[in-house]
Amino acid sequence: MVQKTAEDLAKKQKQISIAEFFEKNRHLLGFDNPRKALLIAVKEAVDNALDACEEARILPEINVELIQLSDDRFRMIVEDNGPGIIEKQIPKIFAKLLYGSKFHKLSSTRGQQGIGISATLLYGQLTTGKPALITSKIGKNQPAHQIKLKINTQTNNPDVVSSTTVEWDEKEHGTRIEIDMEGAYLKGKQSVDEYLKQTAIVNPHLTLIYTNPNAEQFIFPRATESLPAEVKEIKPHPYGVELGRLIKMLDLTSAKSLQQFLTTEFVRVGGGTAKTICENSALLPKTRPGRVSRDMAEQLFNGIKKTKIISPPTDCISPIGEEELE
Repeated sequence: MVQKTAEDLAKKQKQISIAEFFEKNRHLLGFDNPRKALLIAVKEAVDNALDACEEARILPEINVELIQLSDDRFRMIVEDNGPGIIEKQIPKIFAKLLYGSKFHKLSSTRGQQGIGISATLLYGQLTTGKPALITSKIGKNQPAHQIKLKINTQTNNPDVVSSTTVEWDEKEHGTRIEIDMEGAYLKGKQSVDEYLKQTAIVNPHLTLIYTNPNAEQFIFPRATESLPAEVKEIKPHPYGVELGRLIKMLDLTSAKSLQQFLTTEFVRVGGGTAKTICENSALLPKTRPGRVSRDMAEQLFNGIKKTKIISPPTDCISPIGEEELE
C-alpha cells in the first residue's frame, strides 16, 4: 500500500461555490420531497412579489398559476404588479445565491438572505434541466425585458441563455417568472392551496388570483385599500450583539470615541446611557474604538449586560392590525 503525503492530499482540496453546495444539499433549502418542493417554490415567489410591491408602496395584485406538464412535472407561473426590475439586475436577483438588498437591513421583510427565489430556480434547473423565464417591465412606456436564465453552479453566477425585449401592453410594470420543476400536487394541510388561502387572509391588502393544476381558478379580492405601515430600518440593540460582532463593529466604526460609538452605532443608547455603559465596563468614554483590545471589548460586552437599556422600538415590524383582519 502506497502511503500518501500531505502534499498529495492537498492537491484534491478546492473551494466550492455556495450554489454547488446547495446543488448537492437541496434538502437544506426545503426541497426534500416533491410535494414540499412545489409549496416552497410558490412561497418564495409570492414572498418576493409581496415584498417588491410593499417596498414600492404599490397595492399588490399577484397571479399564481400551476400547470401540470406530466405526472411529476409542473410549470409555476407567478406574476405581480410590482415596480419591476431593471434589466442588468434580473440575472443576479434570480440566478445568483446570496444576492439581495435585505440582508443588512434591520427591519421586517419576508425574505432576507437572497437565497429563496434563486434556490427555486436552481431546483427547477436540477430536476428538469430547463432555464427559468423571467419577464419584467419598469414603466408604462418602457419595453419588457425577457430573459432565460440558468445558474452556473461552479461559480454561483448567472448564465443568460437568451435575452430579448417583448411587448407587455396589459402591464404598466411588474414581473413574471416561469419555472418548470418536479413536484407533487396534493390538497389538504401544507398544500399550495392552503398556503395561498392563508396568505390572502394575513395580507388583506392583496388581491390574489390562483389557478391550480386542475384549471380551477380562485380569486381572493383585497379587503382593504390601505397598505401596511412602512417599516423603518433600525440599528442593532446592544443586548442583541454578540462579542465577536461587537469587536467587528469597533473595528469598522468611524466614531472617534467609545461614547460616540455607543450612541451612533446602537439604538436606544443616548449620551447618559453610553456613559453608564463605560462606567460599568471600567473604560473611559473618550477611548478611541480602534484602540480597544479584545479584552477591553469583552469588558464593554459585560458592561452592556450590567446596564439597563430601553427595549428596541417596534416600528421595524409591520403588524396587520385588528381592523384589517375583521
